[in-house]
Amino acid sequence: MKERPTILDVAKRAGVSKSTVSLVLQGSAVKETTRVAVRQAMADIGYVYNRSAATLRSSSSGLIGLVINDLRNPFFTEFAALFQMELARNGYATVLANTDEDPSLQTRMISSLVEHGVSGFIISPSYGDEQETLSVLNASNTPTLQVFRSLKSGDPKFPFLAPDYLRGGRLAAEHLLEMGCKRIAFLGGLDGRAVTEERMSGYLSVLSENAMAPVVLTGQATRSFGKTMAAKLQADHPEVDGVICFNDLVALGVLAACPELGVKVGTDLRVVGFDDIEDCQDSYPPLSSVSCNIPDFAKSTAAQILGWVKDGKMPEMTARSPVQLIKRASSGS
Repeated sequence: MKERPTILDVAKRAGVSKSTVSLVLQGSAVKETTRVAVRQAMADIGYVYNRSAATLRSSSSGLIGLVINDLRNPFFTEFAALFQMELARNGYATVLANTDEDPSLQTRMISSLVEHGVSGFIISPSYGDEQETLSVLNASNTPTLQVFRSLKSGDPKFPFLAPDYLRGGRLAAEHLLEMGCKRIAFLGGLDGRAVTEERMSGYLSVLSENAMAPVVLTGQATRSFGKTMAAKLQADHPEVDGVICFNDLVALGVLAACPELGVKVGTDLRVVGFDDIEDCQDSYPPLSSVSCNIPDFAKSTAAQILGWVKDGKMPEMTARSPVQLIKRASSGS
């Protein structure tokens, strides 16, 4: 029986060292030309990487668990897709779990992924029963990076990476003031949630600095809520001529409701969303939005979890990525 090709055979075929082949197999940084040559040599001689055996030797499965609170939201879907592609480019696979804002499901999914030996976690957490989730993560001793939301602020075991929400709220409010708005409302986001308070805080600061009274209508971050709030604003707050929405889904709901209400977006009512999902460019009118630059955020997140898993380089405790306001017709730009 013909012997199975070995890593030495691959090295000889590619004209590189055994250690270089190992680096390619582990997804470590090597020249792209070298990576291509090694992969081609593997294909030529029929070498198959035994990842199970490698896992036993290195205690790294090559799997990263990505736990997302709501994949039905396009913002999280875009992030998940880009993050998975970035990991794949580095030789790692993503195991995706959608918790649907259910903390008990979140705990079960994390436990299952721990049992399957994931090397690290990226988690955008569902709120509630935080201690159960934290206890599972603590017991697993698996590198865990929180993104967008935080289960427990300041815990040294679980660093937190998110866009600069406060800055985004300021940019949106300052823009609407520059466009001549006299009364600006904030729509969406559930009360008591840190992410709601952060996105709202920049708006509140700008209004306070300009001696303007806020109009805040919190609630579900959905299109349906946005449509309902557009009608409520017209009935209860007809003086409002600018709105900042907790996310783009709420803003798109406002845009959808305005034609039936006889409200012209961009003149009668100026609207700004938050996140800048792809739908913003194709809405009518195109939606102004605070961009969190998800491609760069996904790339940075992948680099940080891989640096932690492979090299033991733990990310800084709290980090904020830059945001920018993308001005489109919905705010009169």
